[in-house]
Amino acid sequence: MDHSGHGMNMDLPPFTLGRGLPFSADPFFLIGCVLALGLYGYGVLRLRRRGDSWPVGRTVFFVIGVLTIALVMCTRLNDYGMVMFSVHMVQHMVISMLSPILLLLGAPVTLALRALPVAGRGRKGPRELLLMLLHSRYMKIITHPVFTIPLFIASLYALYFTPLFDFLMGSKAGHLAMMVHFLAVGLVFFWPIMGVDPGPHRPGYVMRMLELFAGMPFHAFFGIALMMATSPMVETYKHPPASLGIDALSDQNWAGGIAWAFSEIPSVLVLIALVFQWYRSEQRTARRADRAADRDGDQELKAYNAYLASLQARGQ
Repeated sequence: MDHSGHGMNMDLPPFTLGRGLPFSADPFFLIGCVLALGLYGYGVLRLRRRGDSWPVGRTVFFVIGVLTIALVMCTRLNDYGMVMFSVHMVQHMVISMLSPILLLLGAPVTLALRALPVAGRGRKGPRELLLMLLHSRYMKIITHPVFTIPLFIASLYALYFTPLFDFLMGSKAGHLAMMVHFLAVGLVFFWPIMGVDPGPHRPGYVMRMLELFAGMPFHAFFGIALMMATSPMVETYKHPPASLGIDALSDQNWAGGIAWAFSEIPSVLVLIALVFQWYRSEQRTARRADRAADRDGDQELKAYNAYLASLQARGQ
């Protein structure tokens, strides 16, 4: 299939799921997915060879995350996404809101820090460079909510409601850059919220939830705007190929419904992850307190009881 131009030269049959799922790889994303799986698997293997464990669940999350990218970029969904707004919106939502969450739950940065060897004294290897990047001013800026939330919102409104979208869809390179941008924005937005990997911006659990909910309503409003529109709003999809047998406005309404529905999915996934992390954090804190009490004979409790006794004595 030719991805040049707006894709309007594609003579595709009417869309069905069966026609959308056959393999039709974008070379860039295919190579990227294979590399991601290979490097992650190599990292896990290095840990196991030296006797260290790595949670199976994290590996499963990461693999599924990569496969979701391959699903929307390495099948004929990518071909249909060039000419159908609704299919494109599925690609956008998956690659910007579902894939990043799954990838981040795989903790790839943590795996890299544990698997990469430590460079010799006075030298800087890949691990040291990664640590420098994590603690750099650049990372502090791009992971701060003052940056991530507006970027997340602008990736919808400033893209689809301006000529920028049509410009990017006018070439294969532009379309590729747009999809990479969607993935990058999703990773940057959800990284500090998920809090699995180390990073410069590590808010508390309540603040993470607030950051999550600060962005989601704008996603829902975007979907509603597309659903309620009375005419096609994106030039690229105004004149779909006759072979598809679809109406542009109806297809746009479907795209809006997909965008609206997807605003709920990441909220639920992230909230479940945050509650679980919060619970485990409280459990670890309680265990540390118990161990400290065993070591010092529970001096903190004794001191508190003595304090209460002194207050009672003063009251008498």
